[in-house]
Amino acid sequence: MTPIGELRAAIPLGIIAHDLGWLETYGWAVLGNLLPVPFLLWGLEPASRFLGSFPNPGRRFLAWRTGRLRERRAALFQRWGALALVPFVAIPLPVTGAWSGCLAAWAFGLSPWKSLVAIAVGVLIAGAIVTALVELGVNFPFLRD
Repeated sequence: MTPIGELRAAIPLGIIAHDLGWLETYGWAVLGNLLPVPFLLWGLEPASRFLGSFPNPGRRFLAWRTGRLRERRAALFQRWGALALVPFVAIPLPVTGAWSGCLAAWAFGLSPWKSLVAIAVGVLIAGAIVTALVELGVNFPFLRD
């Protein structure tokens, strides 16, 4: 559920460090990654209004991150709308997961319902990619003894 790590950390941790089966790990990781999504999609607007009402580091971070998203991904989101969230969330790289997808949906004014579906599809794909990499034996040295 945590930002940055999300299922990209949970799946290798479950399979390698805790010796869980890949299907069980995949299911729990996807569920855990999707759990905060509705709260983020419907809560970012009120949170941004609150954070914008007084000077604080959260306001600066939110402005910086949304500015970078708009600067780098504007054409993609203008052309594809919520569908642009699928590859954005599905590619298992740092800062491209469900949390960033929610932030992008809010920054570009996308429908929360359409965004929820697109983010869920992206999380399912990202989970499949990470699970496949772990099962194929990609080395995660930080999880081994």
